[in-house]
Amino acid sequence: MFCGNYVQGTIFPNPNFDPMMDVQLLGGALQGFGCDKDVLIDILTQRCNAQRIMIAQAYGNLYGRDLLGDLKENLDGHFKEVMVGLMYPPPLYDAHELWHAMKGVGTDENCLIDILASRTPGDIFQMKEAFQMEYGNNLDQDIYSETSGHFRDALMNLVQGTREEGYADPGMAAQDAMVLWEACQRRTGEHKNMMQMILCNKNYQQLWMVFQEFQNVSGQDIATAISECYDGYFQQLLLAIVSCVRDKSSYFAYRLHSAIHDFGFHNKTVIRILISRSEIDLMSIRQRYKERYGKSLFHDIKHFASGHYEKALLAICGGDTQEF
Repeated sequence: MFCGNYVQGTIFPNPNFDPMMDVQLLGGALQGFGCDKDVLIDILTQRCNAQRIMIAQAYGNLYGRDLLGDLKENLDGHFKEVMVGLMYPPPLYDAHELWHAMKGVGTDENCLIDILASRTPGDIFQMKEAFQMEYGNNLDQDIYSETSGHFRDALMNLVQGTREEGYADPGMAAQDAMVLWEACQRRTGEHKNMMQMILCNKNYQQLWMVFQEFQNVSGQDIATAISECYDGYFQQLLLAIVSCVRDKSSYFAYRLHSAIHDFGFHNKTVIRILISRSEIDLMSIRQRYKERYGKSLFHDIKHFASGHYEKALLAICGGDTQEF
């Protein structure tokens, strides 16, 4: 059973996995008097996503009930968001987050940036399929209708999932660096389009080389140049792409720190990042967080969250109390 890349994640396949035992424990926790939240945490945060999917299937077979529905019915608040979020396969979880970022009044642009700037073309393809199946909507069309300007143009480019694969071409990297430098100097609509076309379509190895060439021709770091030349969500999206090219773990450490400290603990952002990166690079994100900000992610979560919500977040982070 394949459950993802665990080298840098915090959630692994449970080697003693027994879905029927888990189902019986979950049934007792959810269908008895009250709800045993500790049992939910102990099981759902200690199984990889593929194992949770098997648990949900076995739960339905045994009880004739939907585990996701029972979780939604018995839980509330941010703890409910965590437990329910853990049950979605990764493409559907991304689709779910994007849907909620765009539905209703207003749009959560930062959610769109976090997801679309960091996912691979394969991730985006699966996410779009899940979005269509779950909500009956076309993700491209929803993004087009909910955003505007060059920010929309760049998002529409990313959601095509057409980022190139292959090796870096030094000659092309030098040309691309010159185009980016000219785009920063002239800042016309046409030049903004050229900027986002390069950042949204070139492969990461190529962009790494482009950024080095940009430093050589301009004497300036690409992130600094973008910060000085552009503003708004277009700027934030371009900076997110640059950061993800350089080190996705550092990008998400920065986003977590901002969500925890700049917005009075922005729960949706914290939950989304912890769940979506738990089987990919959350251990690396924890390390970058401690290196960059001096305090551990555990410390900051404990400072702002409480109760079973706090316990669930810490369990997803790996539960290593040595980092407190």
